[in-house]
Amino acid sequence: MTEQRGATARTSTLLGELIPVILAEGFSDLSMADVARRLRCSKSTLYGIAASKEQLLIAVVRTFFRDATDRVEASLARAATPMDRIRVYLGAISVELAPASPAFFADVQAFAPAREIYRDNTRAAADRVRQLVADADPSADARFVAAVAGQVMQSIHRGDIAAATGLDDSAAYRSLAELIVAGLSSSH
Repeated sequence: MTEQRGATARTSTLLGELIPVILAEGFSDLSMADVARRLRCSKSTLYGIAASKEQLLIAVVRTFFRDATDRVEASLARAATPMDRIRVYLGAISVELAPASPAFFADVQAFAPAREIYRDNTRAAADRVRQLVADADPSADARFVAAVAGQVMQSIHRGDIAAATGLDDSAAYRSLAELIVAGLSSSH
């Protein structure tokens, strides 16, 4: 039992150390040897975490989004009003995505399992926006706002917003928050 806990702790530590590397540089050009060298561990240690580079990358992307979601949700506790919760929620997503480079997003888009993880997180975020809008303004059509937010989030995810505006994903989420809050504020 202690050995298993130690292995799990080591796995978490290595994934935690790999996340900033992957966010900064992407992952398509990294080999398992590169990763092992960066983390100062053996390739066999990495293969103990995941059977292949692809499986390791899935674990890294999944861990990144799970941990980011936890931090985003924790940030909501600091919001003073329901309207602030929308701003804080989308602003926290912006903060979490800020370290992710264009290379990371290009690699996520090109790698189907990572793309699906990002897509699932985007869907969950749109649903969370629906809940927050309903709390902030019960007279607003929260489903519509969430559907629009979800479409914008998907456009952010695909790179359409960056191509059309030059905004990176982080800045696009901040702008989305401003748009939703301004829209809800003006309806009163």
